Amino acid sequence: MMGHIPEETTSFVGRHEELARLDTALATHRLVTLTGTGGVGKTRIAQRAAARTAARAAPRFPDGVWWADLSTLDNADLLLATVSDAVDLSDHSPRMPVEALCEWLADKRLLLVLDSCEHLIDECSELVGELLTAAPGLTVLTTTRRPLRLAGEDLVEVGPLDVDGEDALTLFTRRVADTAPDALTAPGAAEAAVALCRRLEGIPLALELAAAQVGPAGVKDVAARLGRRFEVLARSGFVWPPRHRTLRTTIGWSHELCEPLDRLLWSRLTVFRGPFDLAAARAVTSGGPLAEHAVAAGVERLVAQSVVRRDGHRYRMLETIREYGQEWLRELGEERELADRHAGHFLAMARRADNLWSTGEQARCYRQIDEVHTDLRTALDHLLVAEPARAAELAGLLCFFWTCCGHLKEARRYLDRALAAHDTPGPEHTRALCALGVTVTLQGEYPAALRISDLATRAAAHDGDKEAQFAAAYVAGLLALLTGRAEDALDLVDASLAAVPGWAFDSSSRLRCHLVGVFALTGLGRLPEARARALELRQHCAQLGEVWTLSYLEYQLALIALFQAEPQEAAGHARTMLESKRLLGDAFGIALGLDLLAAALAAQGRGEQAATVYGVGETYWRSVGHPQRGTPELRGVREQCESAARASVGDAAYDRAYRRGAVEYGRTALARAISDEPPAQR
Repeated sequence: MMGHIPEETTSFVGRHEELARLDTALATHRLVTLTGTGGVGKTRIAQRAAARTAARAAPRFPDGVWWADLSTLDNADLLLATVSDAVDLSDHSPRMPVEALCEWLADKRLLLVLDSCEHLIDECSELVGELLTAAPGLTVLTTTRRPLRLAGEDLVEVGPLDVDGEDALTLFTRRVADTAPDALTAPGAAEAAVALCRRLEGIPLALELAAAQVGPAGVKDVAARLGRRFEVLARSGFVWPPRHRTLRTTIGWSHELCEPLDRLLWSRLTVFRGPFDLAAARAVTSGGPLAEHAVAAGVERLVAQSVVRRDGHRYRMLETIREYGQEWLRELGEERELADRHAGHFLAMARRADNLWSTGEQARCYRQIDEVHTDLRTALDHLLVAEPARAAELAGLLCFFWTCCGHLKEARRYLDRALAAHDTPGPEHTRALCALGVTVTLQGEYPAALRISDLATRAAAHDGDKEAQFAAAYVAGLLALLTGRAEDALDLVDASLAAVPGWAFDSSSRLRCHLVGVFALTGLGRLPEARARALELRQHCAQLGEVWTLSYLEYQLALIALFQAEPQEAAGHARTMLESKRLLGDAFGIALGLDLLAAALAAQGRGEQAATVYGVGETYWRSVGHPQRGTPELRGVREQCESAARASVGDAAYDRAYRRGAVEYGRTALARAISDEPPAQR
């Protein structure tokens, strides 16, 4: 395993005592909690501490340092899914999510950071307690405004920057220097900066918001105006706690200094839970007095105000600032309208991605859907209450994104909810049924999948929609393949394709039926026919730039080559498949491909390399929560080749190589496995 920590986008200032305290705490405690008020810098300190820990992770955390951002969650429904994603668990099994997560972490030594726990404090406390019990090598670092109150929790309180030292002034002047360096040399600017840092009590977010006002106004003017605002609030009998009052006052002052349309944009942007791009901002927030062409400039002005943060080509809003904007959205009475527009935008995006699935735009659309996963969840949650039919449609459209990325539990949960909320026959209901059939099949619950497949087949026939009939045929064919009924699978998809002649790439469901046909022919031993069909489809996939079907065609070509005693050709196809699966992040497909590659290496007499690849594959199988799986015909090949590999190098050497592969995980391990170089040459 490697780990993931968000990159810092601005310079880091001070916090030497807190970081030293965290270094000691993480070395001596299994649960460390950073507490403090909003805007005080808990997340930034945790980022820096996590990065420092990762730089010297071995031997303390040989399995890496991993980060889970909980600020995007409105409730605890997706807490387990979010934490599982954060530690690269793509569990395909029907087990309870917490059981799968505990088992995945049980033998690992890693640091897990849970950022922004305060709004889910009880659920986080329960989850952390279970994980620490199940995984003795796990250490957890949390950031929260309230402690978890678990036994053994070591609290590290984060206060403001020291206004009597250099840190608060350094942060303020650095942020000013980023945009208006000349302002710092103006007469009286240095004294005003010191006074302003004292007035803002060294609270980092307040300092950044104030620094953003320098440029349009001088440092002295900013300090004077902010001082007058505090005086007014003091006379009004303000009753918030002091630090909360200081930050709240600064955010409110920043809000007042915005142009009226920028204030409107600020409130409307709070509908986004995750990072957003300008196209989404224009589609969702424009309307009324805010023209679509004015949104981009408004977002940039909010960036200049430090209200919105830029992260590459996307933007995001800190939770404390978002909370303030949401209050204004409620005051404007626009919450429902914005939620509707937000959901409509992401439903339209999912429709486009589905329409382009069997084209060269597939990989781009896939990445785009991945980037907005958080807001797709938000859209689904809204539609489940507001418009269940559209929720069923959106959940069905996301099926192949969910299954490729390993979000099967999330898919199952949303599809079950959507079908319960929308049980009226029709295209949306049928699409969701087909998606649920795929999901349950991939989870290995074959009796339940058969019942759902039958329902989907009848629903598609009732709708009279040929695309829905292809989708239902794919579900039935996939289920037949995985339960050893290759002839049934071939009959099902061939009958569906014959009923509506057309090109394989006319639609994504039609193309998937053709893929099932190739798998079925291989399972029936009709290898020349299977190979011919696979090569023809592969040629078109390569020309179009389609990735998902191509990867499974390479899988079939590798399996056929193994059956035909062409192990070198099989290894080439397996490597090509793995490159595609790596692009998609499909852990289940990677596990399948590694098994095939290992078998091909063993058949070439490269027993030690085969054992290492089998070991890496075993880790991927564990990450999807299944023992080695695949179509039944693969099992015999795998067992035969594994025996050959053992025989070629001996049990001791094989076991050493296998263990070497099994302790590795992630991109580096996969790249090594795919490499054609034997271990001794690496």
